[in-house]
Amino acid sequence: MPKSVIITCAATGGIHTPTMSPHLPVTPAEIAQASIEAAEAGASIIHLHARDPETGKPDPRPQTFMQFLPVIKQSTDAIVNVSTGGGLGMTIDERLLAATTASPEMASLNMGSLNFGIFPMADKYDSWKHDWEKPFLEMTKDFIFPNTFKTIEYALKELGEGHGTRFEFECYDLGHLYNLAWFVDQGMIKPPFFIQMVFGILGGVGADLDNLMHMHTIANKLFGGENYEWSVLAAGRHQMPFATQSAMLGGNLRVGLEDSLYIGKGELAQSNADQVRKIRSIIENLGLSVATPAEARERLALKGGDRVKF
Repeated sequence: MPKSVIITCAATGGIHTPTMSPHLPVTPAEIAQASIEAAEAGASIIHLHARDPETGKPDPRPQTFMQFLPVIKQSTDAIVNVSTGGGLGMTIDERLLAATTASPEMASLNMGSLNFGIFPMADKYDSWKHDWEKPFLEMTKDFIFPNTFKTIEYALKELGEGHGTRFEFECYDLGHLYNLAWFVDQGMIKPPFFIQMVFGILGGVGADLDNLMHMHTIANKLFGGENYEWSVLAAGRHQMPFATQSAMLGGNLRVGLEDSLYIGKGELAQSNADQVRKIRSIIENLGLSVATPAEARERLALKGGDRVKF
């Protein structure tokens, strides 16, 4: 029997800005509500960033995270995954602080540096809700999102060894799989591990199904099919086709307003739960089942929600 499909929902992220959609969760209450609704719709993992409640700007402060993490935990059995990607331009210590404070079951970890180009979005709007939005996007034309071997090792030791947190290893390009393999070879990452393959970010691997197939093939060669769980996310209009393809290939998937603001062509998603419900319907129509949080915890060897600090 095929394994059930683990749905991750990335509720708000640190890329889209408030001008782009009135449905993007910004305040702690909005982020909590969006996460709970996504879990009720079928997401077993909730990938979380925080934002300044006044401006919507990415916010690394643990006190902001702590306004919604306990609410989510008390309201759902979903796995809470705290991002260490933070917002573009943050230091590694800023990016890790919320996770090392909260000691979650899971955290994301980018497996290589890349030119993270979101500057084309700055040309799509004539007016902005907040002054920070356009400069934030434009600065990525001359920006490298740094994830060196030193900073990755630092995160693995501080958060992984120090807190028993396991990772969503985000791989934006083929080389990132080889970076991950190097840490596996050093004994710093042990199976089962969770690889999130990311497609369609300018500066990373393109949203072409041939790339998905090739990265899956290489991951199997590097890690062996029994040692890891793999998942796919694709930016923008590629979100649902790539998620569907991953499910058909026996993988897992990620949706959410961090990755795409839309539910269909030209139609903004009203909520994260809308996207979860849509992909769940596709999964079930393919004759597959959606993983429960308990199933995801077992497959990913997580420490359990009773061992977090929120």
